[in-house]
Amino acid sequence: MLGELPVGSRLVVRSKADWRHASISKRIEEKIVITVCSPGGRTYRLRREFDAGVMLNGPIAILIADLADDWHTNLSSYDTRW
Repeated sequence: MLGELPVGSRLVVRSKADWRHASISKRIEEKIVITVCSPGGRTYRLRREFDAGVMLNGPIAILIADLADDWHTNLSSYDTRW
């Protein structure tokens, strides 16, 4: 469950178009705030319940999504200058 991960944990999150890198930034009133990295260099926040499902793929935590695509094949590409 998402609530079992400590603040600062890294995970992979599904957006509308692709999978993105994210981290848990804080816990507020029975919600977890997740900061998600956008391919354009910006970030945005999501709020999820403590009991949101998380699965592990080796050492990588993945927030469970309703879509069936594989995060390996649809991971967002970031600005290659960095």
